[in-house]
Amino acid sequence: MSEQEQAEIRLEFSRLKQEHADFDAAINAMIATGCDPLQIQRMKKKKLMLKDRLSALEDRIIPDIIA
Repeated sequence: MSEQEQAEIRLEFSRLKQEHADFDAAINAMIATGCDPLQIQRMKKKKLMLKDRLSALEDRIIPDIIA
């Protein structure tokens, strides 16, 4: 993997990590204000999809080491 590709992946990783934190804050605010549980569940599902994407990017950045 080239330096350029790694830099792009790291940038995407940082962006998604911030978006994941934003979803977390939004969900906590929705819970505090007593928002619709279905809407909260949808937000949590989106947050989980972001976490899966973060894991996939992390796997591309840090390859598995076979011992």
